[in-house]
Amino acid sequence: MAAFKRNILITGGAGFIGNHVVRLFVNKYPDYRIINLDKLTYAGNLANVSDVACRGNYVFAKCDICDAAAVAELFARYDIDGVIHLAAESHVDRSIHDPMAFARTNVLGTLTLLQAALEHWRGGDMSGKRFYHISTDEVYGALHAEGGFFTEATRYDPHSPYSASKASSDHFVRAFHDTYGMPTLVTNCSNNYGPRQFPEKLIPLFVNNIRRRRPLPVYGRGLNVRDWLYVEDHARAIDLIFHHGHAGETYNIGGHNEMRNIDMVKALIAVTDRLLGRADGEDSGLITYVTDRAGHDLRYAIDASKLERELGWRPQVSIAEGLELTVKWYLDNQQWLDSVTSGEYMNYYEKMYGNR
Repeated sequence: MAAFKRNILITGGAGFIGNHVVRLFVNKYPDYRIINLDKLTYAGNLANVSDVACRGNYVFAKCDICDAAAVAELFARYDIDGVIHLAAESHVDRSIHDPMAFARTNVLGTLTLLQAALEHWRGGDMSGKRFYHISTDEVYGALHAEGGFFTEATRYDPHSPYSASKASSDHFVRAFHDTYGMPTLVTNCSNNYGPRQFPEKLIPLFVNNIRRRRPLPVYGRGLNVRDWLYVEDHARAIDLIFHHGHAGETYNIGGHNEMRNIDMVKALIAVTDRLLGRADGEDSGLITYVTDRAGHDLRYAIDASKLERELGWRPQVSIAEGLELTVKWYLDNQQWLDSVTSGEYMNYYEKMYGNR
């Protein structure tokens, strides 16, 4: 087995944010072995990392983070010294219908990983180790319509089963730092968008619906406000924090791009119609207002000044540029959209790895 400078386990690496982090690390750090652990649930798509699948420093492991024996075996086999934990159930609507699945993956799965890391690292020098847990701004609850931002000191006040499960996992990560001295990091990020996002989320869902002239369902009156973070900006932040963040610290990652949902929808229509060669606003009639989601927080907004001040990170992609890049990617990769929406992508693992 080739010697590598570091052996980094990235969980959920076939998912949306995870694939961008995996590809960044594989390409940027050829002297690191990157182990991509993914259960390949509906949101995991190995086509997302096909461009690095044959690289010598990349390994894929199909594994459930709740399987303690399998996770421990991975730590031992690859002598893992760093974890970037992205694997999670993340869709709020699904959490409302099946909260137990979110508790299992987000809480017990995180605890299983923490325990495996502790057992593998215990008794040695943990100063060079890292357990980096990626979380969400939804753990903070809701802000007023105008004014105020979430900071790292904001009290947790989760309102959905999803955010409650992520809040619990955050607390476990911090508890392992405080109790065992594990060098942990936690980040809470705002809404991510960009290429290769599963089309149950607003932007890819609506781009797909616009191209097919299907309804665009908007909760309530579309007045809920979100801060949008381009996924490659987030991946760069994760890279920086993993290498230079201070153990035991929490960092907020925000895009400085607050928008009402209805304004995001109108912007998507404008960009998508233009790129499809349609008349300006031609598909505005597709907007359909539907009953608001239970526990729908009014506004999220991140204060990322700590990350900027301490580590020098700032988002590089404006919302206008990011939407242009994102919509263009989905329209240029309609086969990817069709494969995901049809379910064909679920066969990719067997094509790549057979039945193992």
